Amino acid sequence: MSRREKLRELDSRPQSVKVARKLRSLLPGDADYGDRLSTAGDDPAQVLGQRLAALTEARPSAMREVGLSALQVWQALSESQGRGRGDRELAILFTDLVDFSAWALEAGDTLAVDLLRRVGHVVEPPIEDRGGRIVKRLGDGLMAVFDDPSEGVNAAFDALAGLDEIEVGGHRPQLRAGLHVGRPRKVGRDYLGVDVNVAARIAEAAGAGEVLVSGAACERLDEGEIALKRKRRFKAKGAPSDLEVYAATTA
Repeated sequence: MSRREKLRELDSRPQSVKVARKLRSLLPGDADYGDRLSTAGDDPAQVLGQRLAALTEARPSAMREVGLSALQVWQALSESQGRGRGDRELAILFTDLVDFSAWALEAGDTLAVDLLRRVGHVVEPPIEDRGGRIVKRLGDGLMAVFDDPSEGVNAAFDALAGLDEIEVGGHRPQLRAGLHVGRPRKVGRDYLGVDVNVAARIAEAAGAGEVLVSGAACERLDEGEIALKRKRRFKAKGAPSDLEVYAATTA
């Protein structure tokens, strides 16, 4: 057996892989780094993780675990320095169009796609102009995060105002939005966790043309720009029973 063959055999030996995985679990960061969720994105470390995982997916490999260990630690260090934003407080904004699915079913795909394109041109620029980062697009809505909750609420106001100019097939789209402040976990290019679910539930509870914000977000808003009115009887699956929600308007 050649040296290369011996190394390959040692690398794929179950005991070698087991030891490498055990050592990896002791390192800081996400010990599951390397799956499709954690490496989704276009940051250099994520791209390298994607390629390493793809090259070694066919067989167990101790070197695979070593390589992913290095990327795992790099990700953890990046987050601790603020680059990954996994441990930072963020304002989480969700938006969507009220009754879009019912309208699209009647209007057809061509008009529906045209509407979504025009809505995107109106909704997304205010988010980016106010320092928001669009995390993902969700059909007729989106999720974005902001460092400043006031900028998130004002971006939603700007988007609502912009929609007044849109009409497709006799239909005028109506936007709703919800914002919550928390510490979501960053995994790949996405954010996950209870705080994300709460923000989504708040958005779902909003009416047409309404921006709802959680009590946690209210504490951090600029009261000179944003007026708040308590929305009573808020109850949603997946949200804390004592969650306070307010309707936000321009002051």
